[in-house]
Amino acid sequence: MAGRARKRKSTYGSTAELRAAALHLLDRHQKLSDLLLEVEGSVNPAGEGGIGHQELSSESFIVSVLQEQASTLGVPAAVLAAKNAVTKIEQICQTSVSPSQVPLLNSDQRERLSCLLRTVKDLLQNNVFSRSHFCQEIWKMKDLPVLETVWHLHRNSITGLGELLESNVDGRAVEEWLCSSLCALCEQAEGPPQDVEHVGCILSDFAIVFLQNGFQPAELGRKLEFKKVPHICHAVLQRMLTWVLDAVGKEKQEDASTLQAMRFWLNVFDVSIYKSAVHPDSLQQFFRHTLTEILTYNPLLKVSDAIHKQREWSFARTCSLLTTLYRKLFVALSAKESICQLQQVLETHEVNWQHVLSCVSVLVVCRAEAEQLFKDLLNHLLIKAFENYDMENMITAFLIARQAALEGPAVFMPYSEWFKASFGNASSHHGSSKKALVFLLEFLSELVPFEVAPYLKVHIMYPPFVPTKHRSILLEYITLAKTRLADLKVAIEDMGLYEDLSSTRESVQPQGQALRDVEKALQIFENTRKIPTSVIEASIFRRPYYTSWFLPALLRPRVLPKTPDTRMAFIDSLKRADKIPSNLYSTYIQACRARREAILQDESKVEPGHSKEPTEQLKAELAALRVLIVDQAQHEDVPAQIAVISDRLSSVLGHSSDENEAASLNSQIQVNIFDPKLEPCHQSVVDLLLTSFCQNLIAASYFNPPDRQGPCLSLFVKMICGHRSLIPALLGRLCQLIYHQGPSLNDAHILGLAAFMVHLCESRSLIPEIEADFGISQPVAEKVLSISGFWSCLLVCRTKESLSFCTRFCTAAVSYLMCKFSSFSRDDLCALVPSSLVQKVQYIVPRLSLEARGITSKEDKADLVWSSLTSSSLNYRRASLCLWKQARFQELLKEKTFQLSFREWLLLELEMHPGKDVLSASERQDFHYWAIYQWYLPAPSASGGCDGDLGKACAIIINCILDFLQRLDLGSCGHLKSVSPDILCKLQEMVLELGCRRRPFSGCSDAKRHFLFEILQERLKDRNHGSALGEQLWRQQELLLHRRILVGLPASALIVTCQKGKKTILDCEDFFHYVNSELKNICSRGYALSYDITAHFFRGLLSASSDCEESAEGVNDVLRSCQTRCPIVLLSAALWWPQLEPVLCCQWKRQFGAPLPEELERLRECQSSAVGFLSSGQVFPFSGPPWISAAFLHCTVQQQSQRGRERNALKRLGTDTEQFLVSLLFFSLMDLISAKIAAKEGVDFQTSLEWSLEILQCLEERDMSWPLLFQSAEEGSGKYRVLHRAASDRHSLLMPVAFYSLTPGFHHKLLTREHLFLYVALSLYIQLLQLFVEGKDLPQPDQVDPLQVISAARRFLLTAIPRCPAKSFANTGLLLEACEKLDPEVGAALQHFSQPAAPMEVDEELFLL
Repeated sequence: MAGRARKRKSTYGSTAELRAAALHLLDRHQKLSDLLLEVEGSVNPAGEGGIGHQELSSESFIVSVLQEQASTLGVPAAVLAAKNAVTKIEQICQTSVSPSQVPLLNSDQRERLSCLLRTVKDLLQNNVFSRSHFCQEIWKMKDLPVLETVWHLHRNSITGLGELLESNVDGRAVEEWLCSSLCALCEQAEGPPQDVEHVGCILSDFAIVFLQNGFQPAELGRKLEFKKVPHICHAVLQRMLTWVLDAVGKEKQEDASTLQAMRFWLNVFDVSIYKSAVHPDSLQQFFRHTLTEILTYNPLLKVSDAIHKQREWSFARTCSLLTTLYRKLFVALSAKESICQLQQVLETHEVNWQHVLSCVSVLVVCRAEAEQLFKDLLNHLLIKAFENYDMENMITAFLIARQAALEGPAVFMPYSEWFKASFGNASSHHGSSKKALVFLLEFLSELVPFEVAPYLKVHIMYPPFVPTKHRSILLEYITLAKTRLADLKVAIEDMGLYEDLSSTRESVQPQGQALRDVEKALQIFENTRKIPTSVIEASIFRRPYYTSWFLPALLRPRVLPKTPDTRMAFIDSLKRADKIPSNLYSTYIQACRARREAILQDESKVEPGHSKEPTEQLKAELAALRVLIVDQAQHEDVPAQIAVISDRLSSVLGHSSDENEAASLNSQIQVNIFDPKLEPCHQSVVDLLLTSFCQNLIAASYFNPPDRQGPCLSLFVKMICGHRSLIPALLGRLCQLIYHQGPSLNDAHILGLAAFMVHLCESRSLIPEIEADFGISQPVAEKVLSISGFWSCLLVCRTKESLSFCTRFCTAAVSYLMCKFSSFSRDDLCALVPSSLVQKVQYIVPRLSLEARGITSKEDKADLVWSSLTSSSLNYRRASLCLWKQARFQELLKEKTFQLSFREWLLLELEMHPGKDVLSASERQDFHYWAIYQWYLPAPSASGGCDGDLGKACAIIINCILDFLQRLDLGSCGHLKSVSPDILCKLQEMVLELGCRRRPFSGCSDAKRHFLFEILQERLKDRNHGSALGEQLWRQQELLLHRRILVGLPASALIVTCQKGKKTILDCEDFFHYVNSELKNICSRGYALSYDITAHFFRGLLSASSDCEESAEGVNDVLRSCQTRCPIVLLSAALWWPQLEPVLCCQWKRQFGAPLPEELERLRECQSSAVGFLSSGQVFPFSGPPWISAAFLHCTVQQQSQRGRERNALKRLGTDTEQFLVSLLFFSLMDLISAKIAAKEGVDFQTSLEWSLEILQCLEERDMSWPLLFQSAEEGSGKYRVLHRAASDRHSLLMPVAFYSLTPGFHHKLLTREHLFLYVALSLYIQLLQLFVEGKDLPQPDQVDPLQVISAARRFLLTAIPRCPAKSFANTGLLLEACEKLDPEVGAALQHFSQPAAPMEVDEELFLL
């Protein structure tokens, strides 16, 4: 059709004719409002054969139609467009879905509205649309528009919400419409995430408009654009707040969806949605107003109600709507602002005490600084109260103090402490006059009728301070308070010795409190072997409670133990101290004897039929269960019998309270895998139950396979799980049996425990999470486990014995499971089977059986496996292979959940000890080859393989080895001897096969990163180990492991060869980057790598150079690049050259038989020059960078056994040796730091310090500039930047310590000669203080006391600053602020002496600190 349209010839001669015809047609057949939707894009009426490609735009169509109809009707086109747009909006908003107003459009309505708005935008651009008439017509609609429609108009700049609201004629109706629509909008927040996001966007845009107009501060000077809008916006926000506050206190009665809608509305109080859209003053005004409205909302409660009920208004008990609202307000308002606003409201308004006190609770709980602010407020209120004798301020202070104390001592002082602090001494507020005292006691007396017991007890036990002459006034109050306590049935004489007066709970009955006091007193006596002071005081000053409650609780009759326990010793001590009346003591002893005799008589009189102990009764019922399980006809009686067993089990265990049962529902179970310990009573019960289960299984299996045994055993295990107090002991006993004693169990035990494990996993919903303690050497990452994960950790394969047990157990468990639940669908079976169990089978069976590797034949019957397990001629290898061949088991292996990935296989294989393996070395080698190269390498990554990618396989192996070593204890971490040598050998093969020294065709610049260093550095990214110290320790351990992995690989793997033109060159950039960024930070010497990695690199360099056309030149190029790219490599060579030289010379001679490369020869010459310079006194020749020569000389000095000659040697150096000597000073300082943080390296601190001072003296004698050395690499001199790059990060951070260790050698001329010296000294002092404040990297006190270093540095600076010339202060202004912050005294000295003043004479002795 489209093709025909193009070929048809137009009948119109021009665009004008076409437009006229179109207008005529539209005028007769088209509604204008519909035209606003239907005309889009552009129309080409001519086609290919018409008027040459003239286009008629939709805009001109609509404009023409509007003008035509407007002229006909005699109205402006803009007005007509507005009316028709409103008509169309009304049609769009009409819905037949629900008669109630819906705040959102459906997708069809949204699409039609979008089309309309695009057209209206075009009309606005052509000035053919009247906004004012449009707004007026909106309010004339029969039904006001859907809220989302208004939002689209606002969002698309058709007409702003403010302009629309301003044009209304009935403000109350608009408010009602807005509030009802907003409530309905919030109710839409339970839909899909995209709808919730859309609703949130609408709500935030409306909120911004409300705040912009409803809370615009007049002082901003902005001309108010609208008159009606501010009132409407303010009223809407007020009504919506009332909507929420109405629900506070009725939260439980409200519908859940309504509460959710209210919570969604509270998003309006998120400060983040306003950002820069609302002026900060407007936000502050809005939040303060809201807080005021909450505090003054519906003030019906009296003060007396607040006194009595405030305990119910604590943070935990307050309505979640109110706490959420408060917390959002307190994000915008600081604690100080909030409390000031609260104070202002309390002084000027009638308040809702529930809301006020809830506000206090939220503040003290959520804002740490609120505690002190409330203390200040309480003090202020008390001052005002006693100044004017104002009861209102008093009651306010008491209510706030009590409310804050309700939240516990962690956030506010207990009420008893506050009362004592406020009124317990002569300087308190009431101590100034009798009138103030009378005022306080009258106030307390007025509270008495409404008080609860705990507060009255506080007032009586810690009464206000009263002068002796006014004691009668206090006694009147105490009498009144005791009367109130008597009405509450609480006697002050019955208060406990250790009762918590700050507690907000109801008073405990005297009997219960006395029992608690006895337990507390026994604890104190057991620890001190002395009678507690509180007991002695009670026996004297609180005689009624002591004799009526405490002693009866202590002297309860019991069977006395043969060996006196703590209670008997305590009673004897009280008796000797005459604190127990003789007649009462005699009665107690007689009662204890009578109790013993009664028990003996009861035992002798028990009838034979009822003489069984609870345990014996449990055994009898378990035996009866076995009879029922064996007989299939009696299976229907099994549930009743299991109920009887459960009752007997409860008798044995003792009935636990519902509270304890409920508490254990969500609490984790702690099991010490490494050393499980059980109470003897619990162990006997668990053994009885496990024995019964195993016997029942074996007996039932003798007659029927598991799938025809019914649910008996499953019900039995669920019954056990129902006794939650028994689960910890059950899991601990299973840990003993399987993890510690597994290989010694017989076949019947293994079958029973395997089946028990299956049913335990079936009941996993009844078992809480397990917090496992594996000991320091257990290679398991997870600590909190499910029951399935717990089983996986118990089944370990490390030796041939444990592997054999694992084979037997896993085969039995999977076979039982597949036979027992053979009728289950595949999905149900997958949900039931523990994945770790199937994965263990996947690991074990191919390892032990050649036939299982690449199995093809499948068998269908599962009961054959189970029958073979229960037969007398049991062979587990054959049974496991039979299981492996099952068709259904092979189907399970196709599920991703059960597939054993290459990584998981490696972690299992790494746990196996090669020397204790059931496989011989050759068998293990064959197995590894099959598993790696035939199974996992070609397997797709979706099933845990490597997609044929050798690099991916190599990465997995490296990561697994590192993860495995990280999990071992710190004592053995880093030793590759812990790793299977066969796996390491395979890794080495892969690295060589992978061809690390590859030759990219397009040159080195396009080559990918070295895969080895990419793997290692990827592991160091995005690690989160909680604390900074944990991260630091993990990183250090990880890098040590990296180093050992690298040393264990072929040396040439560190180097990459690539083509540059026609020349082959060696590329070490990735190695250099890895060393500079990571590896240098684990070198304890600070400037040199360890010998192993240094030698490995140089050996690899020589080996890789054989691929170059000119091997010597290739080596030279790399070593020259080290000078700028990785100087630490050359410094490492200097340190280890005596050991390194013979190895490298021999290797080069073996490979090439030619003289050493020039750069290696230069290193050898540096070493020989250093030795000759020190031993024979010859002149030290300088060749190459001075820092290399300095490194060789320094290392040679350190390696000499006899010291002393180096001092004279320094004097023989030439004059142009500044860089050499400064570099030498740098290396000596590195050793100085190493001696403090790594004493095991054998570097002596005093020797290093003396050597550093010798070098410093040499520099000073020659007037050479050295302070530049101590500037950082970023701001320091370029000639020493290479030294800073070579230093480890920690050594660089500790340079301030090294600097201030040199103060004895600072010459008095330094201050005048080196204008930069003061700046460097101050900068390093600031760094030193920052290290101390942050607690980072400073040496431990047993190595060197940081405070001594800081004190010495401080004394030096305070002495030096007054004597520095004016030029020395040129740049110190940059450090002044930091200095004043960290050390005000040094900062003040710097500020004072940096002003122009006469220089002072330098006292040389002051530098000898």
